[in-house]
Amino acid sequence: MQCYFSFIIPVYNRPGEIQELLESISLQKFDRAFEVVIIEDGSKDTAKEVVDSYQGRLNTRYIFKDNTGPGDSRNVGMQKASGDYFLILDSDCVLPPDYLATVDKNLEEEYVHCFGGPDTDKNSFSLLQRAINYSLTSPLTTGGIRGGKKSLTRFQPRSFNMGISREAFSRSGGFGRIHPGEDPDLVIRLWELGYVTRLFSDAYVYHKRRIDTKSFIRQVYKFGLVRAILNQWHPDSQRFVFWLPSLFCAGIIDIALYFLLGWPLLGTAMAIVYVVYLSLILLHALWTTKNILVAVLSPFTTILQFLGYGFGFIKSTILVNFMKRNPQTAFPQLFF
Repeated sequence: MQCYFSFIIPVYNRPGEIQELLESISLQKFDRAFEVVIIEDGSKDTAKEVVDSYQGRLNTRYIFKDNTGPGDSRNVGMQKASGDYFLILDSDCVLPPDYLATVDKNLEEEYVHCFGGPDTDKNSFSLLQRAINYSLTSPLTTGGIRGGKKSLTRFQPRSFNMGISREAFSRSGGFGRIHPGEDPDLVIRLWELGYVTRLFSDAYVYHKRRIDTKSFIRQVYKFGLVRAILNQWHPDSQRFVFWLPSLFCAGIIDIALYFLLGWPLLGTAMAIVYVVYLSLILLHALWTTKNILVAVLSPFTTILQFLGYGFGFIKSTILVNFMKRNPQTAFPQLFF
């Protein structure tokens, strides 16, 4: 079956990103009509002029609404879109020219109501952006937790590069009001409705994360908070691998305690395990990125990722799963 695609792109105070993304969409090598729906989520620095500048080159629709978060913004966009299949992107992504044709080919070969694609980087990205991208996508880190070819869990599409049919959107009700975490929550609910998800490994996007070390730690800390909440909402989705970053944090504390308590042999043995693991990270990053500076940064960004996620997960698990606190009361900053 031939799909009529609607790109669904929420944006918040980032017109420059929309410029790059729309330009990449305008260069798609695809011979059928499609539309692009931009949902402005209460921004002060709006992207309207940027979107208007693509009239005549793209079939665009611009929607301005109050700030209710990216999940609800995507829902509004899908409700107003004309397509029967929605392609959901983050505003900080850029598409390769064959993205749309690749998605269409995959759906023709084996139609699914929900898919996800990987994200990658470009050589033009900063060293930190590339190292963070490695840490977030590597099979040696949370690449295995997020899902993929070498997934440690069932594949969960992510909203930076995700497709969903109109039928699946209508039956599921779309994204919830939690953020981050609205995408795995939706995917788990789709599974519960009997839908299957697939990874389209060749339908990748360039993910140009606007991020520094401080915001990266804050981001992955929120990921950890949300995962424990999802475990409460969807008990069947719990997996041991979600505890691995927290165990990484506990191991660092153990190493320090062993030396403080006068047990240097135990401390040294555990430290060697960490050194070996981080060395593997460095070597794998060098092999995949072909850049020595990115490789040197990758163990550092991986440590930050595990510390932020691990402590967030432990805190949320204690408050939400053990103490039975209401998630929205315990962490109001995660809800819109």
